[in-house]
Amino acid sequence: MLKGIRCETAKCPIEKKQRNLAPGVHGWRRGRTSEYAVRLREKQKIKRYYGLLERQFMRCFHRAERMTGNTGETLLQLLERRLDNVVYKLNFAPSRKAARQLITHGHIYVQGRKVSVGDYTTKIGDRITLKDSKRSSKKVKEQLESNPNFATQGWLQLDNEKPEATVVALPTRDDVQIPVEEQLVVEFCSR
Repeated sequence: MLKGIRCETAKCPIEKKQRNLAPGVHGWRRGRTSEYAVRLREKQKIKRYYGLLERQFMRCFHRAERMTGNTGETLLQLLERRLDNVVYKLNFAPSRKAARQLITHGHIYVQGRKVSVGDYTTKIGDRITLKDSKRSSKKVKEQLESNPNFATQGWLQLDNEKPEATVVALPTRDDVQIPVEEQLVVEFCSR
C-alpha cells in the first residue's frame, strides 16, 4: 500500500486511533441512544426499505391499527402487499423505485384493469399481468432473464412464459426479509 510522507509521522490520518469517532470537536461523547431514538430508527428503517414518505407510512399504519390481529405484523403485511413491492418481488423490475415507475407508466394490469398507483393493495386471487405491448413485455423479459435463479416467495405464483403472476395467499412475518422489530414501530406511532 502506498502511503504519503505524512503517514510516517504521528499525524497519519489512516492509522489514527480516534478514527471511529464521530466528526467534530465533541465526537468522543457518543452516549447511549435514547428509547425514542431506537424506536424512530426502526420506523425510518421500514420507511426507507419500502420507499415511503411519512404521510404514506402513517396512512398505512392507521389502516393496520384498525384491522384485527397484531398491529405490527398487519402493518408489515400491508406494506408487503403494495403493488410496487409485489412487482419487485416478482422480479419484473430491478428495484422498488423501478417497479413504481413501471406501474405509473401503465405497464402493469391487475385483474385485467390498468393500475397506475403503486400504493394499490393486492388481494388474494389478484392476477398481475403486463400491458399487451412489445415495449412492456421486452422490459420485463429482460429483467427476468438477467436473474434466472430468482425464486418468488410462497405467497406469489409466477408464470415465466407469459409473464403473469397471481397472489395465492397473504404474506406472513417470515416472508418479510428486513431485520426490523415491528413492536417498536407500533410503540413509536401509537404515542
